[in-house]
Amino acid sequence: MDSFNWKNEDLLKAGKVLPVMETFYSVQGEGYMTGKAAWFIRIGGCDTGCRWCDVKESWNARMHPLIKVDEVIKTISDNPSKTVVITGGEPLLYNLNYLCRKLKNKGIKICLETSGSYPLTGSFDWICLSPKVNQAPRKDLLLMADELKVIIEKPEDLKWAEEKRRNVKKKCLLYLQPEWSNYKNIIKAIVDYVKENPKWMVSIQSHKFMNVP
Repeated sequence: MDSFNWKNEDLLKAGKVLPVMETFYSVQGEGYMTGKAAWFIRIGGCDTGCRWCDVKESWNARMHPLIKVDEVIKTISDNPSKTVVITGGEPLLYNLNYLCRKLKNKGIKICLETSGSYPLTGSFDWICLSPKVNQAPRKDLLLMADELKVIIEKPEDLKWAEEKRRNVKKKCLLYLQPEWSNYKNIIKAIVDYVKENPKWMVSIQSHKFMNVP
């Protein structure tokens, strides 16, 4: 795919080029869509800086080439699942209107994974909001979330998860997900909490158990 340098600010602002870190076809490993096939578009750039992030190479957007959105669409035109997950990094750092419009024209269902810390651009069929303590989510994004997925590293994070839950819509699905590197130490506390508070569900990073991207 053709790449552009970062001097192409007009194309970037219009969302016609994006710092695409990778695209790949796999199955969703987390949350509501666990086990469902989807094409993933990972966009580089994130300023949240979570210590336990497992995709730290996505943080610096300038490490990734600006790619024409039209070229990205071509690579997923034969996507048999007709589902695309836009993830990052933090994809809402960019204008996603053009990307979403092109995907919709192909009849593709679009899912977004975001921390919710930036204004929404684009049109989505499903929004998974995974808020981070380092950079609190916007209240309007919390209200738009179809799925609230809170990463739990330590028991104190459960209280923070409840604070975010109070700001989502009633139909929003609620997930608590153990931070991967601390899985063995925290999973029991999460399971016990969900048993006591069944409005929540447990999400795990099943793709890591399956050894798929």
